[in-house]
Amino acid sequence: MKVLLPTAIPLDPELPDGVVAVAYDPAERVPAEHRDAGGVVIWGNPRPRLREMAADLPRLRWVQSLAAGPDAALSGGFADDVVLCGGAGLHDAPVTEHALALILALVRRLPASAAAQHEHRWARELGGRQPLHPGRPVTTLLGARVVLWGFGSIAQRLAGVLTSLGAEVRGIARSAGTRAGYPVTAVENAEAELAGADVLVLLLPGLPENEKILDARLLCALPAGAYVVNVGRGSTVDEEALREVLESGWLAGAALDVTETEPLPADSPLWDTHNLVITPHAAGGRPVGADELIAANLRALVDGGELRNIIAREPTARTTAAQP
Repeated sequence: MKVLLPTAIPLDPELPDGVVAVAYDPAERVPAEHRDAGGVVIWGNPRPRLREMAADLPRLRWVQSLAAGPDAALSGGFADDVVLCGGAGLHDAPVTEHALALILALVRRLPASAAAQHEHRWARELGGRQPLHPGRPVTTLLGARVVLWGFGSIAQRLAGVLTSLGAEVRGIARSAGTRAGYPVTAVENAEAELAGADVLVLLLPGLPENEKILDARLLCALPAGAYVVNVGRGSTVDEEALREVLESGWLAGAALDVTETEPLPADSPLWDTHNLVITPHAAGGRPVGADELIAANLRALVDGGELRNIIAREPTARTTAAQP
């Protein structure tokens, strides 16, 4: 079997007997001589190229995405009998680092300190003797309630770090229950859960059901002085509503690592929105352990074993059979 590996990232997985790897440029159409591939790893592929790939590779059996969320693989239009696998777990460490950096930047008021530094002003209101719990906005994670919306592997790693810093962590997900020892509320009860949040962190994939899920109503359900951080997908936040809530002073601040349009246009009003921190989709982009995941799934594919990180999807009308 031939498997295509993207040149967008250095990869060198251990290949099972009978599997040959060929490098391909994800920004270009797959060359004709390699359209007999039975497997492909996707990373950094423009969505039009993914759709071309689905049409061009009639022998395709398996797609391995290195992205944390399923949206890239699901957008390709691959045949129903092509197994899609995701990159869950590959981004837990770097995204946790970045999310924590943004949370602490807001809670410890680093943007305000940076503004004072720009003015050459010693901001006495930000330092010196301070109450530990002045009310909202919180100025420490000790005793702060942090709600993680989207409670997959990244959230579970982040939850542990936040707990070690003294935060009370809760989750929101599609179904209620306990995950990794943390209470998780179902999405239909999100409004009530948000009412007690000091910090809301979004870790949601860019699926249709999540589009602008954090809208004006739910933003206003957050208590006055709360913070919002998004390290999931930009499409999950109503950006105009967020901008208005920030400008009104209802929220103490927000941090966006992702935006609905990327790169964020230079004329976007978000750049100048009061108390908003923007980073350029920097949380992920560095999958950790990709070679091991690819190798494990290739072995499972060849030996008939259990594949890791299978992406569930609704069957489509397309039923083109993949050839062995």
